[in-house]
Amino acid sequence: DLKVGDGYGGWKEKAPFDAILVTAAPDHVPAPLKEQLAMGGRLVIPVGEGIQQLMVITRTEKGYREETVLPVRFVPMTGEAERR
Repeated sequence: DLKVGDGYGGWKEKAPFDAILVTAAPDHVPAPLKEQLAMGGRLVIPVGEGIQQLMVITRTEKGYREETVLPVRFVPMTGEAERR
């Protein structure tokens, strides 16, 4: 399947996902993407402005485990991410 559009909200009709890989940097982690992870699923996302932090967020039975991996530079996420 293919979906064209703003990635901020994910794709709730196809969720849950074992993995979500984001290739543009919002200034915060979009809640819809975290919510669409399957138990044990991972979200890999650059977060921040300018130099961002690559984060790996894993959904666990107790919530979410967030790990900052390394500094990166991705294009900024536009659209809904800019309005939040």
